[in-house]
Amino acid sequence: MNNSKSRLITFCGLSVVINIILGIVTKALNLPLYLDTLGTVITAALIGPIQGAVVGALTNIITGFMYSIKDIPFLLVNVAVALIVGFVAKKFKFTYKSAFITGLVLAVVCPLIGTPISIAIYGGLTGTVSDVIVIWLKSSGSSIFAASFIAKVGSNLLDKVGTCLFAVFVIKYLPMSMKSDLKSYGEAR
Repeated sequence: MNNSKSRLITFCGLSVVINIILGIVTKALNLPLYLDTLGTVITAALIGPIQGAVVGALTNIITGFMYSIKDIPFLLVNVAVALIVGFVAKKFKFTYKSAFITGLVLAVVCPLIGTPISIAIYGGLTGTVSDVIVIWLKSSGSSIFAASFIAKVGSNLLDKVGTCLFAVFVIKYLPMSMKSDLKSYGEAR
């Protein structure tokens, strides 16, 4: 295996670990955020959408086996994040401005994908403080989809915009040799 490929595999592995650790911290603190896509966003922005999608999918598969197999279908959300970020980064460069706009788009797209999964598996609740909003909206006459979706958009606004902006910051401070090596591997594919 050549050095470039070894670096790529190592980088993607570290991205999966970052996603898992941030997901564990979020669950442990019972935050209404997810934070489990930072590694996906960095990989997709730096290397490409396919590599980011692999990182995202592996994250959810591994955490699904660690905690609950029911969480594996949420890999569709993580894959969507990678595809959107990866294509934005290829087309426009992943700057603070494009990251902010991408985060806003993801704040709507992710709940559109995740809400039906959440409803099918968990009845629309997440086990966090945002469930109060879901229950309140449901008791006010909203459908379970609308109630769950609205609550998820709220938490995703902070989560996805923050994640995308922080990813730009991290990428900016990675060593130039690492960035060029990873980018060249992504372009070769």
